[in-house]
Amino acid sequence: MKKYAFFFFLYLLQISIVYGQADSISIDKKTQKKEAKAEKKADKVAKGEFLITPFGAPGYAPELGGLIAVGAVMSFKTNKKDSLIQRSSLPATFTYTTTGAIVISGILKSYWFKDKLRINTDFYYKDMPDNYWGIGYEKATTIPRSDSTTAYHRLWWIINPRFLYQFRKNYFVGLNIDYNFTQGSNASEGVANDPNYQEFNDKAFNSGLGAILQFDSRDIPVDARKGLFIDVEASFYDPFLGGDNNYQVYIVDYRQYKTVERVGKTLAWQIKTRIAVGDVPYGEMSMLGTPFDLRGYYWGRYRDNNMLFFLFEYRNKFLTDTGDLSKHGIVFWIGSGTVFDHQDVKDNSIFWLPNLGVGYRLEVQPRQNIRIDFGLGRETTGLYFNFNQAF
Repeated sequence: MKKYAFFFFLYLLQISIVYGQADSISIDKKTQKKEAKAEKKADKVAKGEFLITPFGAPGYAPELGGLIAVGAVMSFKTNKKDSLIQRSSLPATFTYTTTGAIVISGILKSYWFKDKLRINTDFYYKDMPDNYWGIGYEKATTIPRSDSTTAYHRLWWIINPRFLYQFRKNYFVGLNIDYNFTQGSNASEGVANDPNYQEFNDKAFNSGLGAILQFDSRDIPVDARKGLFIDVEASFYDPFLGGDNNYQVYIVDYRQYKTVERVGKTLAWQIKTRIAVGDVPYGEMSMLGTPFDLRGYYWGRYRDNNMLFFLFEYRNKFLTDTGDLSKHGIVFWIGSGTVFDHQDVKDNSIFWLPNLGVGYRLEVQPRQNIRIDFGLGRETTGLYFNFNQAF
């Protein structure tokens, strides 16, 4: 009996060795296939060829509810023979939400003629059930969100190309062109009685021109690890440009990035203000709660003529077993912001909104990331699915 048991054990051992070898061969083939794919992508990047990475993922935003987003990250070189020029990028998404909202977006950042010319364009389209509390911090905090006080349906789109000329190393001057449209319908009683909504909802189209002055020494703007960015803009909206309203917008944006300990560990901070002057429609007021500032707040709940916020962010790109940078990273941020008008400054009645959060980064192309951020605000949270870094 022991003899038969011994031979049976040898038989099982032989089977395990054969299957083990088969598994090893299978794993080796998968590894080789993965490495070949990575080499092919690296070769395309080196040659400046067009790359496209499709994606799809669920998410959640306070103003949209649960959502599913599909789209692609695209990158290319405007001159394949120029080894120094950065790759241009265009992430684009289509989003559908549990509230029935449709959101389409695209953000182009392109580099031309040895980086003498930069053409950046933002495009957004939203057709969605929404909420509008009115203008000012007080209304945002005292008016309850409900079907009778804040609910309405919003159609919004914006096309915002910016042309920047580098007249000296890291110094840019440019032109801002902004076409945007905001119109509400099915307004609840609270929204319909709002003075700004009554005045501007039927004057929905705005057209503006502006001047830009920038200093930009970032290594890679969409995923900066070092450098400084200062942006000063002044844009003017007037009926003679084809729009319905007359107002002005001034922006000052300061960002700085510093690598700490090793490449892949980055400290980043941003201070930004937006000041709107004149007959400003409710859709063009300065707002907080976007995927690019205080993540976690309802986009548009806090709005007024002026906005100011600051953020501090720590970004850590993990290492592989070989010590190289992996495709995965984590981000932590903390910040605060406020909306106000000139009377709030005089009365010393400015209130600050706290914000902190954590995010995951997946590098799908060289220095091109998909990001998932979970942000916390005052009695509110948000889970965001987006591209590259928040700033």
